Amino acid sequence: MPDARHLLLQDTALRYFHEVAQCGSLTEASARLHVAASAISRQIAALEGLLGTPLFERHPRGMVLNAAGEILADHVRRAGLDAERALGEIEALQGLRSGRVRIASSDAFANEFLPRLCAAFQRAHAGIVFEVMVLPTPAVPEAVRSGAADIGLCFSRAPEKGIAVACRVAAPLVALVAPGHALAQARRLSLAQLVRHPLALTPADTAVRQLLDAACSRQGLMLMPVMESNHGKTLLNFAAQGAAVAVASEIAARHMVATGALVAVALSDRGMDLRDIEVQTLAGRTLPHAAQSFLEMLQLRLPTSW
Repeated sequence: MPDARHLLLQDTALRYFHEVAQCGSLTEASARLHVAASAISRQIAALEGLLGTPLFERHPRGMVLNAAGEILADHVRRAGLDAERALGEIEALQGLRSGRVRIASSDAFANEFLPRLCAAFQRAHAGIVFEVMVLPTPAVPEAVRSGAADIGLCFSRAPEKGIAVACRVAAPLVALVAPGHALAQARRLSLAQLVRHPLALTPADTAVRQLLDAACSRQGLMLMPVMESNHGKTLLNFAAQGAAVAVASEIAARHMVATGALVAVALSDRGMDLRDIEVQTLAGRTLPHAAQSFLEMLQLRLPTSW
């Protein structure tokens, strides 16, 4: 006979547990669920009693999942994702007429690449709705792990726990200049050549800048940008005015290069190719039909001949 405790894993008490796990507070969970905090507390206590173990560490300022709680929270997340997939498969029986695709992306892809890809997909499948979250790169895999996003798109230099890489593409840094710039006709540039010109760069705590700083440090070169910004499109548009040289991955400027607003020039120094673009999904998860179809389109469009 099945363990009666299996039935509780389908109980509405899990909804209360999941909300507290997400926000770390009975008070905030109460506000979100419109349920009294005391009622949520009783449900969680009953859940812990049935399982025979605490699920949270209680602190004066909130509640934090312990090891048992993490296991249960992972089950709840995956159960919710499986339910979404089942709905997607039912909808797929009638073709891609409806569905939702949730994407977590770093800034470089959200400015040009993703909007164009989403628009192309919707032209073929008008009923699909997109949710695009623009996040700092380290937050992208976390959004995929938590189930907040179906697909993650970001730069990566190391493996991420619990993440499956559906597609990986090399993302070397390139110099980006206006067509009339003195460097526009060069086939390749060294950093020693680059630092003689005004530069438009991301801040020192970004991955692009860290790669540049490390390479320049090895050669005793000093970067003195005339503009710093954490917004990639600002830097690209500044470079397109002929005011400076920007440095970014090719995909961040792909459309501007294609339209002739910028010229991309390869960088020859060692270390300029030490990161990849990754398309990420949750390990072991089968995506809903709409998300899987978009993922396949993304895998086709992402590579470049650069």
